[in-house]
Amino acid sequence: MINLIGEHNCKADAKGRVMLPSAFKKALAPVLQKGFVLKQSIFESCLELYPMQEWDVTMAEVSKKNRFNKKTNDFIRIFSAGVKLVELDATGRFLIPKNLCDFAGIKKEIVMSASAGIIEIWDKEKYEKAIAAARDNFASLAEEVMGDSNNNDNE
Repeated sequence: MINLIGEHNCKADAKGRVMLPSAFKKALAPVLQKGFVLKQSIFESCLELYPMQEWDVTMAEVSKKNRFNKKTNDFIRIFSAGVKLVELDATGRFLIPKNLCDFAGIKKEIVMSASAGIIEIWDKEKYEKAIAAARDNFASLAEEVMGDSNNNDNE
């Protein structure tokens, strides 16, 4: 798993091109040449940038699911809808297609935030609102998700 850390304020140009922050470029150096997958987030109005290595792991999990189950088939179709392959250009930029900019409300000011091996790409204003809203309940969320460290998910 790739260990990405931090959040970075960035700007998208009029065509939707964005410079990958140097800290992310450095962390991703061993896998930059393999490219990325850019997709809509499931739960938020943001985008997710998967290094190809992380995308392959995710798709290996998805591929284990039974495609003869309608709910599973619907999930896979929607999960994969609008997915784009992206590569960095010589200057370290990549293009966010217009339909994905529209989905996430990206205009100019954006935030790229590390999130467990992927990078979330947010409109800056939406990101700040989402973080502020989540902070109100973060203590109880942390307790619910991480509180019982002795709980084994395999039980």
